[in-house]
Amino acid sequence: MGRRFSTFRKSLLAPLVVAVTSVLASPLATRGEEALFDADRSATDLTELTLEELMGIEVTSVSRKVEKRSEAASAVYVLTAEDIRRAGVTNIPDALRLVPGVQVAQITSNQWAVGIRGFASRLARSVLVLIDGRSVYDPLFAGTYWEVQDTLLDDVERIEVIRGPGGAVWGANAVNGVINIITKNARDTQGAFLTGGGGNYERGFAAIRYGDRLGEDFYYRGYAKLLDRAPGFDRSGNDFDAWWFAQQGFRIDWLVSPRDTLQIQGDAYLGELGQRVGIVEFEPPFLRVADEDAKVSGADLLARWGRTLGRASELALQVYYDNTYRREPNFAETRNTFDIDFQHRIALRWRQDFQWGLEYRLTADDTGSVPGVDFVPSSRADNLFSAFLQDEIELIDGLRLTVGSKFEHNDYSGFEVQPNVRLLWLADSRQSVWGAISRAVRTPSRVEHDLLLLSSGVFADRIAALVGDSSFDSEKVIAYELGYRVQAAASVFVGVSAFINDYDDLLTFDLGPEVEVGDLPPIVPLIFRNGLHGETYGVEVTADAEPIERLRVSAAYSYLVIDLHGDPDRPADQFLVFLTDGSSPQHQFNVRSTWIVPDLGEVDGVLRYVDRLPALDVGSYVGLDLRLSRRVAEGLELSLIGRNLVEAHHREFAGGTEVERSGYLQVRAWW
Repeated sequence: MGRRFSTFRKSLLAPLVVAVTSVLASPLATRGEEALFDADRSATDLTELTLEELMGIEVTSVSRKVEKRSEAASAVYVLTAEDIRRAGVTNIPDALRLVPGVQVAQITSNQWAVGIRGFASRLARSVLVLIDGRSVYDPLFAGTYWEVQDTLLDDVERIEVIRGPGGAVWGANAVNGVINIITKNARDTQGAFLTGGGGNYERGFAAIRYGDRLGEDFYYRGYAKLLDRAPGFDRSGNDFDAWWFAQQGFRIDWLVSPRDTLQIQGDAYLGELGQRVGIVEFEPPFLRVADEDAKVSGADLLARWGRTLGRASELALQVYYDNTYRREPNFAETRNTFDIDFQHRIALRWRQDFQWGLEYRLTADDTGSVPGVDFVPSSRADNLFSAFLQDEIELIDGLRLTVGSKFEHNDYSGFEVQPNVRLLWLADSRQSVWGAISRAVRTPSRVEHDLLLLSSGVFADRIAALVGDSSFDSEKVIAYELGYRVQAAASVFVGVSAFINDYDDLLTFDLGPEVEVGDLPPIVPLIFRNGLHGETYGVEVTADAEPIERLRVSAAYSYLVIDLHGDPDRPADQFLVFLTDGSSPQHQFNVRSTWIVPDLGEVDGVLRYVDRLPALDVGSYVGLDLRLSRRVAEGLELSLIGRNLVEAHHREFAGGTEVERSGYLQVRAWW
C-alpha cells in the first residue's frame, strides 16, 4: 500500500512541475498590463463595493435560481471570495466559522465537527454540502468528509450557507442546512497565479493556477495544490494526526451560442491523514489503539449545459461522476457515483415563476474491514429518483409566496415528500420580512441498515456491538422560521432570524440480549432505532457596518436551545439526549473587521467566543485571528497570519487533539 501511494504522490506532483514551467514560459508572463484579467480582480472589486451593494449579492441556493440575498425568503449567509481571503484561513471548515448559527469544532489536525443550528458531528449528517452542484455527502456513514473537500480557496467565488431546511429543492439530508460552495467562472481566473507559505502548524502549502482563452468565448483554467500540516497538540505527547494532501483540477466555460453555455470541470486528489482508532480484537486485552494514516484518493468530472429560452425561461442539464477511495485502519470504502439532473424554469401568467426538475443518482460501494467492523452486504448499489416543483407567485407588489416540494424514492425508506411554503414581504427598498414552514428528512444510510461494529469502552466489562436494522426509518423535521432584514442607514445593515425545529424519529439504540462469543467478554447489541424526538429553537443576529472609510465591521451572534426526549426507561435514549443536548454551544459570537490602512496595507481580525460543550467536557473558549497583508509590488502580496492567538492550545471537541496557537507567512503572486 505504501508503494502504491508513493507512486500516486509522484504522479500527482508531476503535473505541478509541468504547470509551473508552463506558467513561467507562457506569453502572459511577459504581457504585463496586457494580461486579460487580474487574477485578484474579483476580490479587488468586492473591496470597492458599498455595503448596500454587498447586501444585493446574488445567491442561487435558496430556490435554485438567481435572486438577491436581501430578497431571499431564507436565512442565507454569503461568504465572498474577499471574506475568505481576508480571514486568513486555509480550508473550508475554518472559513465557515464566520457564519452565524454554524458550529465548527476542530477534532484533530485533519478532522472537524460541523453543525448548523445544532447536531454537530464528525460528518455533519444533517447538513447537505454541494460543490458547484455536486453533492459530496457520503451515504455510507452519512455525512461529509471535510478533509477531502480541499478545493483551491482562491478559485471559490462564494460559499452560500442556508441555515434551515433545504429539502424542498435539494432533497434528502438538507435537514438543518445547505452549504453550497461555488467556484469562479474560468473567465474570471485568467493569467497566472501562485501562492505558497508555511509556519509552525501549516508547515507548508503551495498552489498554482493558470487560465487562458481560445477565441472570444472559450475560457479555461487548471490548478494544482499541496499542503503539509503538523499534528495537533496531544497531552500524551504522541504526534499522530499530521496531514498531507494534494489536489489538481481544471474548469472550462464556453459560450457556445448567445443562448447556450457549457461548463466542464474535474478534480483529482490524494492524501494521507493521521488518525487514532480503537480496534476490538478477539484476544486479551481485546482492544488495540492504532495510530495509523488513512489513505484517501478520488476524482470527479462534471458537465453542465444551460440554455436561455427567454427573459425568464431557461433549461439546465447537469451530469457528474464521482469516485472516492478511503482506507482507514479499521475499514475501507471505494465508491462510484453517477448523477444526472435536469431543471426547467419558466415564467407563467399572473406573475408566477415556475420551476420543475428531475434527477437520478446511482451510487455503488465496495467495503472492506478488520474483524469487528463489517457491512453486510460488503458491496451495495443504491438508486435515487427525485423530482421537484416550485412556484413563486407575486400576490401583490412586494408580497411573494413560494410553494414547492421535493419528491424522492430511495432504496432505504422508500418514498419521501419534502414540501415548504415561504412568504416574503418587501416592505420598502430598505427592509424585508420573511417566514417559512418546511419539512425535511435525513434518509437512512448504510451505517444504520448494514453495520456491525464492535466497540470497547461503552460498558466497563462488556463489549458493545452496534447493529444495523433494515427497519430504521428517516429522521424528520418540521421547521418554522421568521426573519427580518433592514438597512438602518447607508452604512449599517442588520438581519435577524428565529426558528423552531420539531424533530421526530431521531436515531437511538435498543439494548439487545447479551451474547457470549468464545473468550470475549459478553457482547451487548445496540440496535439502531428511531426513538428520539424533541425541539430546538433559537435566534441569530448579524450586523454589518462601515463606521469610517475603508473599515468594515461585521458581527454575528447565535443562541440555541436543544430539548430532546426519549423513553425514560431506555438508558440509550437518556445517554443520547444528554450527548446531543450538550454537544452544541448555546451561545456563539464573533466580530470581524477588515481595514485598509493607507501606507500599511490590509489589517484584518476575527474575534470569536464559543460556549462550553458540557456533554463533551469541553470548556468555552475565545479565539483571535489576525492578518497583516501588503502588496509589495504590482502583482505581489505578502501576508502574515496568526491564528488562535489567545491560548497556547485549547480543545474544541471530544476524541482528538487540541488546537494550537499558530502563525504562517503567505505569498501570493499573479500576472
